[in-house]
Amino acid sequence: MTRMDVEGFLRVLRERRSVRALEQRPVPRELLLKALDAARWAPSAHNAQPWRFVVITDDKVKLALAKAMGEAWERDLLSDGVPGEVARALVEESIRRFSRAPVLVLACLTMEDMHEYPDERRRRAEHAMAVQSVAAAVQNLLLAAHVLGLGACWYCAPLFCQEVVREVLGLPGHVEPQALVALGFPAESPEPPPRKPLEEVVHWERWGQGA
Repeated sequence: MTRMDVEGFLRVLRERRSVRALEQRPVPRELLLKALDAARWAPSAHNAQPWRFVVITDDKVKLALAKAMGEAWERDLLSDGVPGEVARALVEESIRRFSRAPVLVLACLTMEDMHEYPDERRRRAEHAMAVQSVAAAVQNLLLAAHVLGLGACWYCAPLFCQEVVREVLGLPGHVEPQALVALGFPAESPEPPPRKPLEEVVHWERWGQGA
């Protein structure tokens, strides 16, 4: 890899943004397939590749999913003491954002090919490894979308209403909804987000030993 290739790759990492405003035009299938193909090349625990993706482009399905998740969120907001009119406004914006996205990609995990253990401690660790693997695949998806000229935003809403999502999309019991990625051509150019300095997040040899 040449120095230019290296610098170009690092620039892609720095320039990717969470794009929430998307144009109302279809995304060509070939672009979607390229982004999804990049996702499956992510590293995974045991190379089990525990990710599964549900691609949603049908407006009726998007709206049904957005409304169902919104109802679940509204219940949570009201139980937290959020005023009804505030909760309703938040939910309506959420429904609008998800239902109007040209593409929704639901990232899920399955434990089918992960290791099985008799004790709860190792079962929890194995599940966490599957979650980490799916997260790596989502990162690949986001980076590929950016390179392909698409905007994308990673939402964790499905984690808070997994059964609702499973019912709307007819997911089998072993498939766990993890994240929702909204995809489309960008209608905004977000400013660079703040990043903590390296010396705040990197420790050498032992905790507390900076550069």
